[in-house]
Amino acid sequence: MAKKPWGGRFKESTHELVERFTESVSFDKRLYRWDIKGSMAHARMLAKQGIISKDDAERIVEGLSVIKEKIDKGEFHWDQKLEDVHMNIEAELSRLIGEPGKRLHTARSRNDQVATDIRLYLKDEINSLDKALASLQGAILYQAKEYMGYAMPGFTHLQHAQPVLWSHHMMAYFEQFRRDRERLRDTLKRVDVCPLGSAALAGTDFPIDREYVREELGFSGLTRNSMDAVSDRDFVAEFIFCASLIMIHLSRLSEELILWSSEEFSFVELPDSFCTGSSIMPQKKNPDCPELIRGKTGRVIGDLVAILTLIKGLPMAYNRDLQEDKEPLFDACDTVRSCVEVMEGVLRGMVPKKERLNQALKSGYLTATDLADYLVEKGVPFRTAHEVVGRVVAYCIENNKELWDLDLDELRSFSSVIEEDCFERLSIDGSIKKRNSYGGTSPDQVLKAIEEAERWLAEF
Repeated sequence: MAKKPWGGRFKESTHELVERFTESVSFDKRLYRWDIKGSMAHARMLAKQGIISKDDAERIVEGLSVIKEKIDKGEFHWDQKLEDVHMNIEAELSRLIGEPGKRLHTARSRNDQVATDIRLYLKDEINSLDKALASLQGAILYQAKEYMGYAMPGFTHLQHAQPVLWSHHMMAYFEQFRRDRERLRDTLKRVDVCPLGSAALAGTDFPIDREYVREELGFSGLTRNSMDAVSDRDFVAEFIFCASLIMIHLSRLSEELILWSSEEFSFVELPDSFCTGSSIMPQKKNPDCPELIRGKTGRVIGDLVAILTLIKGLPMAYNRDLQEDKEPLFDACDTVRSCVEVMEGVLRGMVPKKERLNQALKSGYLTATDLADYLVEKGVPFRTAHEVVGRVVAYCIENNKELWDLDLDELRSFSSVIEEDCFERLSIDGSIKKRNSYGGTSPDQVLKAIEEAERWLAEF
């Protein structure tokens, strides 16, 4: 039991099976930077408050710096028997500097220590993910600006609906990722509070200065209740929920890219550098990156289910169950960031096929709603206009014609209010230009949307 810092009250050594079952250092060692950062701030605070000597604090900080350098270089030995990242670092510190190293854990617990580590880690991860999302939005803006003149069929129910600008379709995804970034920024408020000083669950009787530690570590606030502070993982669940929504938005975009790059649609050419081939069919160019993003979405949603299930039945305060919070969190962070980065590369290299898009615009009666709106402008009630145009479309289907193939006499056979000016409304360009309401697909509105998005991206 000599190597166990908590072994004083135990008479038997930990069973080898339990050693393997309870260790977390195999995955929580990635928290070492933030663990060392928190320990340095804690040591300085202890010295400032006269709880330990300034000399001890200086030796602790110097020793922790040496340990960090060893870990950075891959020269540190992680011992499973020491359970976790905290005890591995503390044991090495005591080995390096002796008695002062044993004073570091004064006035804290692994409970508030790990809560602090995770919050520090997640703050950095959120900022990193936010930057990646900003770059992805930049790629979306590139698509919107580079191919501003391109039109395409808009879809509902995966059926041809109305014509829209390619740029308008792309900017729909900009809005989704805008909301994602706003959610992350809001989540950060609840991550950015310091629990250190809560100790095991009840606070500490040492005269600590939590405000000093908060400032040293760059937190915006302090946790208000020590029991809640050590057992709260709401912020982990909230982040993974945000990550899940990001993945869902990436998955929706991936689904469209997979469809659009198929022979049946052939709307886009994906970059070769982000596609793969077949081991047996030499002609294949597979959209593997979008497919993997679509598949990895389920993984992150699974991480969310795992963390929600983990915390749903926990009594106050800390319980060992909470050791299981890290792997879902780490997986969600790694997965969502890599998917965002890959999608940016796909979009920067993707080229829409203008001729194929124009061909697709020639079928599906895309301007039927425009004809109905035209009739309304001529005084026909909308429901009547809807019925009239429905009969026009049925006539076109029976005679293998599109709306713009009809002559004026054919159109007037359905409604006497139709005049020559209706043909402009039946054209693709005419339809798009008329959709000039705020947020619509007209060139003027889309250009305004792009300009606003660029300002927002620069200021957010």
